Amino acid sequence: MNSLKIIHKAGLLIFIIGFGLFISMFFIGKYEVSGEVLKKELGEEKFTNMSPQFQQMLGKTYSSQFTFVSDLKAVFSAINDSIVQVYSIDAKVASEIAGKASDNVYKKQLVESYFSEDEEVANWRKEQLLSYTGWMEDKSYESSEALTAQLEQSITQINAAIARTRGYDSYKVGDLTASITKASNTGHVAKNPWLWLLLAIIIPISGALIYMLPRLKTTHSGIKNNHIFHNALTSRGWLGIFLGTFLILFYVVLYWYPEYMTTWIVMVDPVSKLLSGFPASRWFLYGFLYTIAILVMGIRMLIKYRHSPYQMARTVSVMFFQLSFAFIIPEILVRLNQPYMDLKNMWPLDYSFFFDYKINEKLQAGTFGIFMLGWGIALFAIGVPLFTYLYGKRWYCSWVCGCGGLAETLGDPYRQLSDKSLSAWKFERFSVHGVLVFAVVMTIGVLYSYFSDSQTLAGVNTASLRSVYGFTIGSVFAGVIGTGFYPLMGNRVWCRFGCPLAAYIGIIQRFKSKFRITTNGGQCISCGNCSTYCEMGIDVRWYAQRGQNIVRASCVGCGVCSSVCPRGVLNLENRDSKGRLNQPVLIGNDSFGVRS
Repeated sequence: MNSLKIIHKAGLLIFIIGFGLFISMFFIGKYEVSGEVLKKELGEEKFTNMSPQFQQMLGKTYSSQFTFVSDLKAVFSAINDSIVQVYSIDAKVASEIAGKASDNVYKKQLVESYFSEDEEVANWRKEQLLSYTGWMEDKSYESSEALTAQLEQSITQINAAIARTRGYDSYKVGDLTASITKASNTGHVAKNPWLWLLLAIIIPISGALIYMLPRLKTTHSGIKNNHIFHNALTSRGWLGIFLGTFLILFYVVLYWYPEYMTTWIVMVDPVSKLLSGFPASRWFLYGFLYTIAILVMGIRMLIKYRHSPYQMARTVSVMFFQLSFAFIIPEILVRLNQPYMDLKNMWPLDYSFFFDYKINEKLQAGTFGIFMLGWGIALFAIGVPLFTYLYGKRWYCSWVCGCGGLAETLGDPYRQLSDKSLSAWKFERFSVHGVLVFAVVMTIGVLYSYFSDSQTLAGVNTASLRSVYGFTIGSVFAGVIGTGFYPLMGNRVWCRFGCPLAAYIGIIQRFKSKFRITTNGGQCISCGNCSTYCEMGIDVRWYAQRGQNIVRASCVGCGVCSSVCPRGVLNLENRDSKGRLNQPVLIGNDSFGVRS
């Protein structure tokens, strides 16, 4: 037993050393940008036009990525300023156009006649103003001042979007800065990626496995209440706060400052080239680390829940789907010159599915691309209702979904931190369904713009709408909060409060599904294990004490409540939907009320 403890501690030490090497890569590297790199990343024409701004950086060697990135961003800022100066529309144009309107009625001919000259900048200004004011056609205004004010608002929106449409918005700057920084990396990692892959990835994986495997002999299977709320890692202690802070910072850098993680990206270049034939991007790095986390922590789940065939089966399932459908198959599709697509992901979780460039990419790919488009539509339109009716929410959220897979594996130590209060439940219902409505409205706007070529719907800029959704929901909520808050709010923060697909599936499960968790109130001893470890914040004991079926829309059917019940009170079942709701209680009476 002592030898197993030594192995256990040695594994932890190896993991810490490997993790330390991984973090150290953030601060090492040597950078030197060349004309060839800029031509490749910017394109020869743009490089020719912009070469004077880059002149001061060419041939200069940087020992710090922070200094290199700072100089690079300053160049893009200067380029944007010059572009905005050339293409911006003067505010006085609004009053001049409004002054020519008959009876203060807006018509597109007013814009066409104002920008009559055939010149690139004038044509661009005309096209933009026509696009932003298309919804105003034949609309009558109370006065010339009112029409002027509306045109000024459109001009302000156009000018604010110049950097995005003609120059480099923050996203493009981030991508280009990251790609240029990566291509300019001439340091030790760039020259020896396989070595650093061993040091920073294989070593910590080995340490984690060495740390976990002795548990087969030293611990019993299943959840044990052994100081779970006293451990610094699992009870919002300093170690949990440290891990949460690291995850939050990782997502912040990944989404908004990818130029600072290029050394990590360089490290996984060989793996990316092996799968897709292309160098790695930040998203490949993310998918790589995401998959490793699910696989390694999945092994931990298999060890911990080895007494439960159901838990082992669904753990293997999420490991398989993440490794194959989410990671390997999309990369192989790229190698075969097909669009990148996670075939198990779907709208509205994949909120960009109906974005114009995604649709065009699939249509241009021919037969297989059209199949991918049809597959994605059929999955959420037919697959979700059918499988949810047969198996409940668990078929996707606990067996297939990558977000759920990470929550169930990496997030398993934190499931007890989910808030079980009534106020949390009330907020959850408002929040998750609000995100679903937001996703639907955003998608309607995106599709309207795609088919009508108009950038606005009811006066709202659809590009801005999808940008706001991508930032607030796709990045901040799903990534930064959804994963970074595991050690603070439990492992299903995103699934519970933000996932629009979970809301969609949950509505079907709540009202039209064969799935339910049945309870036997006569056997319940009110130990509270089920409620403690419910990752979705459901007070399972409340139902169990009354012998009442659990049909909550939020339940993902993970089955942990059943796995930790010492009396076999809870059972996951797929039965005839008749009598599924509002079952009679076995203990107590109707005065307790019914939760549903």
